[in-house]
Amino acid sequence: MHGPPLVGWLLVALCAAIGAYCLFRMRAGAAGERRAAGGDALMGLGMAAMAVPAAALDTRAWGHVAFALVFGAVGLRALVLGRGGRAGMHHLHHAVGAFAMVYMALAMAGSPGVGHAGHTAGDGIREPAGNPLVTGLLLVYFAVYVVRTAAGMVPVTAVAAQDAPWPGPRPGRVGGPELTDACRLSMGIGMLAMLLTM
Repeated sequence: MHGPPLVGWLLVALCAAIGAYCLFRMRAGAAGERRAAGGDALMGLGMAAMAVPAAALDTRAWGHVAFALVFGAVGLRALVLGRGGRAGMHHLHHAVGAFAMVYMALAMAGSPGVGHAGHTAGDGIREPAGNPLVTGLLLVYFAVYVVRTAAGMVPVTAVAAQDAPWPGPRPGRVGGPELTDACRLSMGIGMLAMLLTM
């Protein structure tokens, strides 16, 4: 990833932690919950790998193409699974996220100076990678997703705090729906940051 190394490493840490939590979440719950947790884990760990700063990892063009192939397959699988209901909408969101990762990987592979620590124009300003229109559309999508997810979490948390006899998640469960939503919200914010630093 291009951009400030500190931002890249913070994204790596955040996305890796989310991916690890989602892997742990795959151990409990119904089959649909485990499948959703697996998709979240794959996206989180994939985002962590792509967020590694360019200065730390000399990725050749083939590395970006490999990312594009992997996430293209993930996106196609999510499209197949995304039929109807809330779970279907979540799969469609994963498809958009996976195709956004494909777009970023291909944009980075096609950018001048790939494999070097940041490429700049003659005046010292870094040239953005990718198509501004596509990047803008993806930024709008993920911004709306982040705002919508955050707004959806507030009323649920307020009602749960008033009505729940047990403070926090149910015994025997790791986290809960609020933590899952927080992880997805964090991945949406991470995707925004990755798009902005392209």
